[in-house]
Amino acid sequence: MNNINELLKEQIKFTDGYLDKYLAEKDNPQNIIYKAMRYSVFAGGKRLRPILMMNTCKMCGGDVNEVIPFACALEMIHTYSLIHDDLPAMDNDDLRRGMPTSHIKFGEATAILAGDALLNKAFEVVSQYNGNNPQRAIKAMNMLAVSSGTEGMIGGQIVDMESEGKDITLDELKYLHLNKTGAIIRSACTVGALMGGASDGEIKAVDEFAQNLGVAFQIQDDILDVTGDEKELGKPIGSDAEENKNTYVKLVGLEKSKELAKEYSEKAKKSLEMFGEKAEFLVNLTDYLIDRKF
Repeated sequence: MNNINELLKEQIKFTDGYLDKYLAEKDNPQNIIYKAMRYSVFAGGKRLRPILMMNTCKMCGGDVNEVIPFACALEMIHTYSLIHDDLPAMDNDDLRRGMPTSHIKFGEATAILAGDALLNKAFEVVSQYNGNNPQRAIKAMNMLAVSSGTEGMIGGQIVDMESEGKDITLDELKYLHLNKTGAIIRSACTVGALMGGASDGEIKAVDEFAQNLGVAFQIQDDILDVTGDEKELGKPIGSDAEENKNTYVKLVGLEKSKELAKEYSEKAKKSLEMFGEKAEFLVNLTDYLIDRKF
């Protein structure tokens, strides 16, 4: 586990270097928007999605440099979604990763615009791709757009909002999270595989891995809302139950949730068997994510 911690630190530093360049502050009247964008992007995220994309690309035999713009763009999309999630009109959260949320720090209007700006910046970055595979890049852009839109992350968010205060089934909860959380985890992995030159069969295996990992990751999030440490999580414990949100723990209980997290993580790892030793990092990362305390 110590080894993967060191590898993750290196990859986070690597990703942050590129994000820093893409989101450099400007000496102009609208510089406050760059400050707000950077505040949320550099608030201590795990960089899970860029790390998944880069390592999936590498596993499939590709050049990591080919996916850097897409990896950074996906992190911008993820961050924009968090800024908007935290707004009073949605989750109304004051803290994220132990820091005041964007609307608390900068005000609601600037937070909304910072989220909008990150989404726009993401597609500005990928549209400037000048690598070796323009046809793959066009397809990858489409995958990012679909996964973060109405048939992906936004679709999952609206289903989540519509289901608040209602009793839903386990299948409905899984559908919600396959979209809200899982869609951009899937695109992180499948874009990485595509840009890495994977075959159709390899992309299918990677997609299966990502779907199962996304569910396992969300279940672990639900578990940590009950069992986690507030300092490690950087947000209040028990907020899901307090707001009567639909979670795996609410539907099936804590112990069954732990079993399901393990079950989906094992399915995820099994999906990568065809890659042999090349999948070692992603297999270890799966275990790490299910054992995490934050």
